[in-house]
Amino acid sequence: MQILKPAPDKDAIALLEPFERLGLDRITLVSNADQAGLAYTQLSQYPAWGFDTESKPTFKVGEISDGPHILQLATAQHAWIFQLNDPVCRATAAELLALEGIVKAGFGLGDDRKRIIHKLKIDPVGILELNTVFREKGYRKDMGVKGAVAVLFNKRFIKSKKAATSNWANLRLSEAQLIYAANDAYAAMRVFESLSLESNA
Repeated sequence: MQILKPAPDKDAIALLEPFERLGLDRITLVSNADQAGLAYTQLSQYPAWGFDTESKPTFKVGEISDGPHILQLATAQHAWIFQLNDPVCRATAAELLALEGIVKAGFGLGDDRKRIIHKLKIDPVGILELNTVFREKGYRKDMGVKGAVAVLFNKRFIKSKKAATSNWANLRLSEAQLIYAANDAYAAMRVFESLSLESNA
């Protein structure tokens, strides 16, 4: 019988050194057709991306989100943030998510996938739910990005609650929003990379 492993708790994670995050110099905001074309060329050269979305929060009962409002894709060196209010950015994001042969790895992607199908009219291919990988390794609950970073790197992944609940539909995103969004996808990519190395060892 397999013994289920516990995920690290908040108190244990709080004692760890911070995980190194991407700075603004390694984050590209994609908000127009020219930027979208360049991002597509750059991203399509990689075999895998970290993947996440953000949607403007809903606060009223019965209010339905029209998100996602941004899509984040990241390699182990750089992150791209697509603002989906622009029609060309939206179309390019859909093309990227439909590319076969590229792994799109992230955490808690069920809701993201439903929203993408509704908004971008495509079902993303190559999606890898990283929580599933950890469950297959014997962890008894969803790991999430914080738990995964603690287990694999012995580091504390910092997430700003203020940024998480900010308005992602804003045309002008703040530096804090850009860093938060980019690093969610970047950390997922680093986790995927580490798990790949483990499985190939």
